[in-house]
Amino acid sequence: MNQMVGGDALARMLAAEGVEVVFGIVDGTYMGFFASFEKHGIRLVSPRHETSAAHMAGAYARLTGKLGVCMASNGPGVANILPGVAVENGEGNRVLLITSSRRTPVAYPDRGGTYQYFNQAGVTRAMTKWSGAVPSFERLPEFFRRAARISWSGRPGVVHLDVPETVMNGVFETEGIDMRLPEAYRRTEAVEPSVSQVARAAELLRNAERPHVHAGSGVLHAQASGALQDVAEALGSAVTTSWAGRGALPDNHQQLLPIWAMEPINEARSQADLVLVVGSRLGETDWWGKAPYWGKPGEQKMIQVDVDEEILGLNKATDLAIVADAGAFLSALADELRRSPLSDERLQANRKRTAGFSEGQAKVRAQLDMALQNIGSPMHSAHVPTTCQRVFGDDTVRVFDGGNTTVWASFFSEINRPNTLLSTFKFGMLGAGVSQALAARIAKPDAQVICIIGDGAMGFHIQELETALRNELPVIYLVLCDKQWGMVKITQSIGLGMLRPVIGTEQQGTINADFEEIEFDKVAEAMGCYGERVSDPAGLEEALRRCVDSGKPSVVHVDVDPNMHLFAPGLQEFKAMHQEPVP
Repeated sequence: MNQMVGGDALARMLAAEGVEVVFGIVDGTYMGFFASFEKHGIRLVSPRHETSAAHMAGAYARLTGKLGVCMASNGPGVANILPGVAVENGEGNRVLLITSSRRTPVAYPDRGGTYQYFNQAGVTRAMTKWSGAVPSFERLPEFFRRAARISWSGRPGVVHLDVPETVMNGVFETEGIDMRLPEAYRRTEAVEPSVSQVARAAELLRNAERPHVHAGSGVLHAQASGALQDVAEALGSAVTTSWAGRGALPDNHQQLLPIWAMEPINEARSQADLVLVVGSRLGETDWWGKAPYWGKPGEQKMIQVDVDEEILGLNKATDLAIVADAGAFLSALADELRRSPLSDERLQANRKRTAGFSEGQAKVRAQLDMALQNIGSPMHSAHVPTTCQRVFGDDTVRVFDGGNTTVWASFFSEINRPNTLLSTFKFGMLGAGVSQALAARIAKPDAQVICIIGDGAMGFHIQELETALRNELPVIYLVLCDKQWGMVKITQSIGLGMLRPVIGTEQQGTINADFEEIEFDKVAEAMGCYGERVSDPAGLEEALRRCVDSGKPSVVHVDVDPNMHLFAPGLQEFKAMHQEPVP
């Protein structure tokens, strides 16, 4: 009779799902699991912190369209990975978290004082799509199938499988164990819209006087940028994206209003009589879809398409709600519009309206680019993303991390390829970018990967430079150093003045918003990586070329003007975004 180690069975099921990489730190409680990876063609990448493993799995999933997998050992390992779990689920990345737990006789429930144990499935259940604790080897395939099925249904997120060490490392008889292929337990084809829904959507769009298209990250998950462009050009309408959907249409496409063009975006969306929203929740950073940033109820119709039915009509009333994969819908709509296109009169009117936003967009761009006239030292923050754009080009994968640093990077970068931008668009999680960049290089081994990150954010997970070196991942980190919590400091500077009279304190200045300098280039060198320090914008380009030539993971310590860095563009709008819009 055949025998199998429990962890080997789990690895075999991962391989059947097409998993090629698992991110996590080795531990004896799941030795039977990771020891089986090689025979199944799975690569183990070990960061220095479990939270980094979760961010790596999420970034890998977003860039490849595959299932991202991370693992954590019972007790402290699971506790360490929880921040990453919350973020990756919130960001909507398809991740399977596999954890070990103590042996079943002392866990679920706790016998009392069990070492390195807590209710791992219970704790993660609130922050995942699903969390289950495997009770036995016989039920391991059943629980895995359920996790995978839920993972591939609806909006992507994190699912969690908690497996006892006795199952992971135990040897079991395999007779009667049900080890099916994925097509035998879950949907493997995209959710298609009905023919009538596509026809109705096309009809509404053909008859609209001022149509508008808004794309969310669902378009990127579906790898549907080409189909989105086909639809946009067939309509001639203006297009916007959510923060997480950036890159779904090239920033330099004549119909796109990039995220930094805030006033033209608000004008386009509020004036539209019909909006097509694909793969977006219309959350807080989209103003909840409400006036005055969008059209008023009763005056603006909406077609909303999403693979998650719970999102439809959630924040803005819809006139046509379609449950479908973004790619399947956009491809079908593009075909329908080719068969029965808009009238020439309507198409030209749409194109004229869209072109009308270009003047406002150009004014915003010109005003932003005035910052580049500042060539002093320490440098203006705007020079960093601008120089990277010039040196590396469109195919580079960019990772943005930090408060004001992310804003400067976002407003001075062009994203002209899908899936070339990573950040934590919903959570704004400091430090996640360090490991996201490493996963990006694994997902796209031939691409240049850069991470523009604040000095505060870099301090969260600087230890992962060793991970980069050990795994031969020549990522370039540009650390914008102003020696302060920039976004917090500007908020305190304004807000404390109003609060102090009420609190009744005469304390002046900001509170704990400054810190001492870390020489990040020297830290990189001490860890075996390449490091440089630059203060003058004229020297940044050559420093970046030396980083590339080194062939190593690299860190450029960039001294930026601390006062200029505080006043990142769009902060007033960002603050207003967190207030409920009032028509």
